Order: sequence, then C-alpha cells, then structure tokens
Amino acid sequence: MLKELEALKQRYPGAQTFKCGDDADLCERLLSLVRSGRKVATCSALSDFQGGDPMPEIGRRDIALNWDDTPALVIETVELIHCRFDEVSEAMALAEGEDDSLEGWRAEHRKYFERNGGFSPAMEIIWERFALVEDLG
Repeated sequence: MLKELEALKQRYPGAQTFKCGDDADLCERLLSLVRSGRKVATCSALSDFQGGDPMPEIGRRDIALNWDDTPALVIETVELIHCRFDEVSEAMALAEGEDDSLEGWRAEHRKYFERNGGFSPAMEIIWERFALVEDLG
C-alpha cells in the first residue's frame, strides 16, 4: 500500500493526498460520484488550510484516498473560487454532484461543516473544480 502510494507520488510530483468526507460511507459515496462523472467539484472551509494543509492549486494533480488510506483516484484541479458559503451559486453546488438543488447542497454542507469545525453562512470556502485523471480502483 505504501509502496503504491510512493510510486504514484513519483508519477505525480507535488501531489497531495486527501480523503473525501468525514466517514467511510461518505468517502465511498463521494468517490463513486467522481467515478461516475457526476461529481466534478468540491469545497472546503478556508479554515481547514490554516493549520498548514496545502491549498489546492490549479494544474496540480492530487491523490484521493479510500477511507483505509489506499489510493483511489488522481484528480487535477482546473478551477478555484474563494467565496463565502452563502455566495455559492446553483451551478457550483450542482457541479459537486451530491444534491439536486442549491437548497439541498446548502442543507447537507451546513451539517457537514457543523460536524467539522463550525458553520456560518458567511464562512469562507475554497470551491474547486477538478478533472478525473486516473481511477485506481
């Protein structure tokens, strides 16, 4: 497992690793949405990056991990938008592929952010559009 990850990091220099969601079931569901082509974007609280985690960068390829830390996917960041939670447009929300409406996206992401450090409609987020480069599943 570690050997496979190290080989991927050599193939994709500068790649960061990350997990989707905050539990195994959500992680699996989100990875499936990416694989199906429905999920082409994600977002994170800006505060997540203030602890030293590297910010996403346009053009960088990163490795999404399964919940068990095995490599799942390689994505490439193609667009970044820094905005407030309440400024996310319907098009941005729908690109995340998790909900069928902006209202649904807001409700589910509010719950997620409340579980993971706090929520405010004015909180700053980093919204990221990405392309699937390689499915390692």
